[in-house]
Amino acid sequence: MKKLLIFTVMLLAFGNSKAQKVFSVDYENQADVKIYVVKYENQADLKVFKVKYENQAGDNDGKWFFTEYANQSKKKVFFVDYENQADLKIFFVDYENQAGWNTASKKWLLY
Repeated sequence: MKKLLIFTVMLLAFGNSKAQKVFSVDYENQADVKIYVVKYENQADLKVFKVKYENQAGDNDGKWFFTEYANQSKKKVFFVDYENQADLKIFFVDYENQAGWNTASKKWLLY
């Protein structure tokens, strides 16, 4: 029973460490990643679906939960006005099953 409890705690801690909980900062210098929202899905590095609840956040698969406070997030993001300023280009999708990476080489930005 003790081993099961330890395993469960470790599993929960590991699962939360990679969740895509993000916080949108007000200034570029506060951000871990600079993001540009593109107009078309095929222009994006990542297709993002905004989930309603924190426990629905994905494991670097495009399912994002926007936190209320910066210290609750895994990554702090800043939305830039121009594509050439961005580290990552995203497109917001309407359905959860559409979320995912188009450009896998940029996955490291959100780990």
